Amino acid sequence: MAYWEVSRNLERLVQEKAEKEEMVKENGQVVADGTMVMNLEPPTNPMVTSLLTDMYQITMAYAYWKAGKENDRAVFDLFHRKNPFGGEYTVFAGLEECIRFAANYHFKEDEISFLRSVLPSTCEEGFFSYLATIDCSDVEIYAMPEGSVVFPKVPLIRVEGPLLIAQLLETTFLTLVNYASLVATNAARHRRVAGKDKVLLEFGLRRAQGPDGGISASKYCYLGGFDATSNVDAGRRFGIPVKGTHSHAFVSSFMGFDDIIERSLPYAEGGKICEDFVHLTQLWLSRMQGKPSLRDNFHETNPSELAAFCSYALAFPTAFQALVDTYDVLRSGIPNFCAVALALHDLGYKALGIRLDSGDLSYFSIETRKFFHLVEKEFHVVGFGKLTIVASNDINEATLDALNKQGHEVDTFGIGTHLVTCYSQPALGCVYKLVEINGHPRIKLSEDLNKVTIPCKKQCFRLYGREGVPLVDLMIGENEAPPQPGERILCRHPFVESKRAYVVPTRVEPLYKRYWSSKPGECKWEPVRFHPLSLAQ
Repeated sequence: MAYWEVSRNLERLVQEKAEKEEMVKENGQVVADGTMVMNLEPPTNPMVTSLLTDMYQITMAYAYWKAGKENDRAVFDLFHRKNPFGGEYTVFAGLEECIRFAANYHFKEDEISFLRSVLPSTCEEGFFSYLATIDCSDVEIYAMPEGSVVFPKVPLIRVEGPLLIAQLLETTFLTLVNYASLVATNAARHRRVAGKDKVLLEFGLRRAQGPDGGISASKYCYLGGFDATSNVDAGRRFGIPVKGTHSHAFVSSFMGFDDIIERSLPYAEGGKICEDFVHLTQLWLSRMQGKPSLRDNFHETNPSELAAFCSYALAFPTAFQALVDTYDVLRSGIPNFCAVALALHDLGYKALGIRLDSGDLSYFSIETRKFFHLVEKEFHVVGFGKLTIVASNDINEATLDALNKQGHEVDTFGIGTHLVTCYSQPALGCVYKLVEINGHPRIKLSEDLNKVTIPCKKQCFRLYGREGVPLVDLMIGENEAPPQPGERILCRHPFVESKRAYVVPTRVEPLYKRYWSSKPGECKWEPVRFHPLSLAQ
């Protein structure tokens, strides 16, 4: 390409960029440092930049530009080929981060300098000047709403735009969607097994694959149906409820009651002060030991454990919850907890409950509940038998299912390793495939039928039956007439001829919404509504 041609093209690009910036200003968006930046926050992780991509995306971009194909109108589908965990569904997640990435997409000078250093020296300088001008203002993104239940082969995201830019989005979109959807699905599966009446806490930060894995897991487990997280930063970033009490280290750090210096505790109401809360707790332990119905369950408890519980109650009288398995659950942990809880009750407070982190969770939870009911009966403390029992300890789907079959009294489950690492399946396997170029359908053929793509730009609809239950997701061409309620529709599997059925839907739901658009006068951003999903309902 001659120098004057490069200069002419750059002048055109600069003029187009100025026009885009003017349109951006009119839409209430901002232009910073000469680069178009939409009025959306960037991705949560600052490492998600235009360089978070595979090298072959950059080499293809140069080849597209060199061939003059950079502005060919392309359509890409992002979809998965198989549901994870041997299951029947997937929960779609990661869309918001994709839109944030697209909204802020551009190459900085230092990023372009790096690309110049890693590409062959034969690459023309005009390409690097071109990279400085690109953004996603000419891209349109259609997708299913985040948190949707989705199925293989049906596109989750459709990207339309200039070939070069749409291609460059591939790797980043995949990395933002793959893990997010995998862990959201894992969370939904745990929710489904646990039941909608149980509280689920995500405890996976320390086991996650690095800080980004921990933050992402907290966000998408909440989307998948969990109620709260132990991850404080995720709570700050996403407004997720944060839960946590203490560990075995806290309990074992106490040698005895001499470790407690300040022992006074105000009553919950009335302004009075209990001068020695520790002594009050010891009195309650003695009273418990004096009851025949309780005395049969324990004799002497661990005094250092009782000291730790007293100290924690003094720090958090309105939120006292104790980890009871540091020494002996039934002979020490539970009686010590009850003594502290009864002392708090004397002062007008109500303890929250206990956490079990080892042993036979079914047996311990049942015996703990029995003990709570005995305490309620003996001392007439209304509601004591219903105190919360939390269980943790390497819980997974199989554990939840086994506990359900055995019977248990656990109210809340704290789940970490198996949840956030997706231990039983490490990757979802989403792909991003070209399905149309300049209005012409494109297909990828393969001897492996599972890797054959479905060509052309598509509309997708969910068809519902009489009971309001979804029956099938239907894909049709962009220009085909959409299905109508009451219409008899032949639905066929795209690859297996024998799989076909007639469906008469009572309701038809279009699955795609526009989340990013280049059409003048249209809002470029429709917020993704972030909320917990409960498949158990």
